Amino acid sequence: MDKTKVALIIVAAGSSVRMGGTTKKEYLPLNNGTVLSETAHSFLSAVKFISINVVIPKGDRQKASCAFYADPEIKDLLQNQNTAEINFIEGGTTRQKSVYNALLFLENSTKEKPDYVLIHDGARPFVSRQLILNAVSYTQKYEACVPGITPTDTQKEIDGDNFITKHLIRKNLCAVQTPQGFLFDSILAAHKKADSDSIEYTDDSEIYDRYSGKKTFVFTGEIGNKKITYKEDMIENNRNKMIRTGIGYDKHLLVENRKLIIGGVELPSDKGEYGHSDADATLHAIADALLGASHAGDIGSYFPDTDAQYKDADSKKLLSIVWNDVKKQGWSLENLDAVIMLEHPKMLPYRNQIIASIAKILEVPEDKIFIKAKTGEKTGDVGTGKCIEVFATCLLSKQ
Repeated sequence: MDKTKVALIIVAAGSSVRMGGTTKKEYLPLNNGTVLSETAHSFLSAVKFISINVVIPKGDRQKASCAFYADPEIKDLLQNQNTAEINFIEGGTTRQKSVYNALLFLENSTKEKPDYVLIHDGARPFVSRQLILNAVSYTQKYEACVPGITPTDTQKEIDGDNFITKHLIRKNLCAVQTPQGFLFDSILAAHKKADSDSIEYTDDSEIYDRYSGKKTFVFTGEIGNKKITYKEDMIENNRNKMIRTGIGYDKHLLVENRKLIIGGVELPSDKGEYGHSDADATLHAIADALLGASHAGDIGSYFPDTDAQYKDADSKKLLSIVWNDVKKQGWSLENLDAVIMLEHPKMLPYRNQIIASIAKILEVPEDKIFIKAKTGEKTGDVGTGKCIEVFATCLLSKQ
């Protein structure tokens, strides 16, 4: 998948009439940013794209850009993408025309033409990482795919006067979601043919099936992958958010001829932490908190001190491994707090540097991290300079 060129189209050109109010639903606040930035965050965290293409209303570039970058993590995620190109494209009078505009832009105006394209509703911010990965995988396998879920209510077909005309078989039906994935050349050719017709389509898979002569594969969607249409959809999602807390603890002796490393930052000291790795007790406690909250284990089972490969290991790399595994489960970090018990040196001059170091490892804004330092008041093992103790707590969330 690394060499496959995938582009993303986020469709956000609608008028949001059913939401009420004066603000487009994609620009409404959600979590650390907006509905649009949350949507972008989901994709940027899952797959490397050659371009991100946001379809917006005419004349709305500034508002769309502010909404897209509202989450501070977006810029960091884009840096990780490295080659991702961000484009804001004016949409048309219908969803079909908006997607067509984006496809034409990809054909003529971008640095690289993609092999595949994912098309996603900007108002579906709750899409999971796994669903996105599945969309890419099935697109490569079948050339066209959509996620779908079986309706739970009995379905009927009605006429214009609201009388039932057909009793549908529920097991043969599915409610189609996005992201929808396609071989780029195929969906572009289908849209070009559809553009010359007078029929209006609301779904790209219908266009593909009608004009390519091929079938679209349906893979299992997710109930939580809802499209925000009404105000109640925002409230319901917040109720469904899963929250977990974790606590971590670590303690290391302080000995001569060892470095004192706290949160990935080396501090001046005549003693350092003794341990199998670099013995960064702060990062170890944080790792344990994250592993506990995500039900993924503990640092001892992850990196046993009997394993020679972790001898003098850099704890920044160890924490990065832990955090990547936690993220793969769909968890996001709401905040992390730590208390460092150390007699000396004084921590205050180094606090901001340590916070920045931890935030960089976890790929989150610095305002999600805080550390506090306490001494042992010259009593006990901490107070007599024999050891360092660290307590860490974290709050994780996922839809």
